[in-house]
Amino acid sequence: MEVSKKRHIAKTITWRVIASVTTFILAYVFFREDPEAITKASGVAIAESFIKMLLYYFHERFWYKSNFGIKDRNVKDGE
Repeated sequence: MEVSKKRHIAKTITWRVIASVTTFILAYVFFREDPEAITKASGVAIAESFIKMLLYYFHERFWYKSNFGIKDRNVKDGE
């Protein structure tokens, strides 16, 4: 089975959208009394998004190269 780097990139982007929206909502809740709550929450979400997207990509590539927990589907247990 071969998995392309494009798949890892797509997974990275879709997960970051979900995670960044969550971060924005949480940051907005914390800053809600501040008149610039939306600006501050947006800044937190944007910074968090770029940093964690990069970290997730390398994390995904590391696990892709690891055989930990993967069994060959063509080999039966005990062989």
